[in-house]
Amino acid sequence: MKKALTMTVIFQANSLNYGEGIANISELKKFHRGDGEVYTYASRQSIRYDIVRLGNELFGWNLDTVDKASGVVQFKKDVTINDSVEMDLFGYLKTDKNSQKRPAVVRLSHAISLEPYKSDLEFLNNMGLASRIGQDANLANIEQHHSFYTYTITIDLNRVGVDGEIELPSEEKANRVLQLLEVLKVLNRNIRGRQENLSPLFVIGGMYNVANPFFLGRVQLSVTGNGWAIQTKPIKETMEQTFAGEAIGKDTRIGILSGVFANEGELYDLFNEQVMPVEPFFQYVSKQIKAYYGV
Repeated sequence: MKKALTMTVIFQANSLNYGEGIANISELKKFHRGDGEVYTYASRQSIRYDIVRLGNELFGWNLDTVDKASGVVQFKKDVTINDSVEMDLFGYLKTDKNSQKRPAVVRLSHAISLEPYKSDLEFLNNMGLASRIGQDANLANIEQHHSFYTYTITIDLNRVGVDGEIELPSEEKANRVLQLLEVLKVLNRNIRGRQENLSPLFVIGGMYNVANPFFLGRVQLSVTGNGWAIQTKPIKETMEQTFAGEAIGKDTRIGILSGVFANEGELYDLFNEQVMPVEPFFQYVSKQIKAYYGV
């Protein structure tokens, strides 16, 4: 039976992704909404980069998979998903007379800020270095935004480890998905001398009969007198959505880190045993993955 895993995550971090910039100002990647607010984001490509980086650091994912033999930088023609977890999970395109293409098994959204950007700037200079040689410092400004962010990841489980005539053993399929989950638990980003923690403060999702990012755009925050609160109405109504005659809420679980959100108790009261701390959420999903692949 076709199965897919989807999860929507909230984390908190500072200034995650910069664009080209203007003059001596480094601009964050951001977009404008119709209500006049501006939101920053970390692109899906940047999240993919850090997932693969940590996959290599933690689990030895093979990164010796790229060359420029065809005139463009791309995956080597003789490397397959058997050799590369990255190519298996995130797909590839090899261009030549007989181009080879593999759509991504793992789909990511941008990590979009849940708090609007208010044009904060940080003034920088290299006075420490310049003063050593009696020179004037160089000046720069960088945009800064500390915010909660949310992104969604969706994994088409029946396509993991399958590419044309290649099919990996079930144990290896499960192992690759479990490694990805371990990476998501400790996801971080190295940027401008900082290491930002992208691990989940809140996560919602589960295993479903269709590869659909059900909770993308449904996880929102509100400001209360006690702090930030997760809006429960969009979550409840999404869980009531049906597919093939069954409400998706039946297969949905919620993980939450204690002490972060003001309405943590409301979530436990509203969704009962479906709510748990973040670590048990990942343990629950991992057991589902093992059962699906029969390992």
